[in-house]
Amino acid sequence: MQQVFIVGLGLIGGSLAMNIAKKEHVHVIGLDEDYDTMQMAKKQGVIQEIATNFEAGVKQADVLVLATPIAITINYIEQLNHMIIEKKLVITDVSSVKNNVLKAAENLSNPNLAFVGGHPMAGSHKQGYTAAKPHLFENAIYVLTPSTHACQKEADLLKELFSETEARFLIFSSQEHDEMTAVISHFPHLIASSLVHQAKNWQATHPYLEHLAAGGFKDITRIASSNPKLWQDIFFQNRQLLISMLDDWIVEMKKVQAYLQEELSEHTFEYLQTAKSYRDGLPVRERGAIPAFYDIYVDIHDQPGAIHDVIGLLAKHSISIKNIEILEVREGITGVLRISFSTNEEQLKSKQLLEEDQYEVMLEQ
Repeated sequence: MQQVFIVGLGLIGGSLAMNIAKKEHVHVIGLDEDYDTMQMAKKQGVIQEIATNFEAGVKQADVLVLATPIAITINYIEQLNHMIIEKKLVITDVSSVKNNVLKAAENLSNPNLAFVGGHPMAGSHKQGYTAAKPHLFENAIYVLTPSTHACQKEADLLKELFSETEARFLIFSSQEHDEMTAVISHFPHLIASSLVHQAKNWQATHPYLEHLAAGGFKDITRIASSNPKLWQDIFFQNRQLLISMLDDWIVEMKKVQAYLQEELSEHTFEYLQTAKSYRDGLPVRERGAIPAFYDIYVDIHDQPGAIHDVIGLLAKHSISIKNIEILEVREGITGVLRISFSTNEEQLKSKQLLEEDQYEVMLEQ
């Protein structure tokens, strides 16, 4: 029986536990700072045992999964050096910044310890165990970053352990991982937060501004609603890269500013066209570091029951809706519903069903 010890039963740790619990011959031990979370996970069969403390769980484990904030993860790794561990233990984490975690792992002196960094690139605007779900990682990229104390055998062991997630496993160095996630995840979050601050400042001048910020503005700043404590940790763990990218961003914005000041319309068009071409060329069926949303846009009429009819049709065919938002609905005219789904298959099926019922539907572009 393989003993798996998961520390941290929040969104990521809880979702991993739900997948690991499906496997035969695996005994899942859990530890979380919230006692009610541990009790709920055990009652649901997601974990089979609650650890009395970190060291007790480690002594039982064949695999240790640290699903905790980065600073806490590093602290747990450092604690391992002060424990007597007499059997092989494979350690992994879920941190979105790897360099500092790998540095701590490289200092492990016990030859029985093998560390393989992990980053499942999936998430949600919700947090905690109640937001955990077994399909969270389906088709998502799961990066593994082995330390010098680990080899392909340990990476393969984790792939097998997490196989029920149906994630796509890739192996990178910690530097490759941190640079790429900084570009497409950490830095965009910083920019989204700055855009929200800019809107908040302008609202003092234009009190009605928040009502105009409902559509596209909410789309591009959606990630700013994520857990501030978590992102504070990420920013400071990856701060040197982010500082460098802020320098690049300031240069980029000064270039655009110059286009506008000097009325360089052709340069501006080329700038926008290049951005559009690159963005439109991104893979549409893959899930990356920022959670994917599979959206459709449905035209509806301003009449009682219009929204109910759309939702009812999808519910009749057992299609689960991830999110729904009303756009551009004004009295007496046609409005638009944006409906989000967990998978591309649900998106396409919903489009087909609604079009068969004479609705006008557009896919997210």
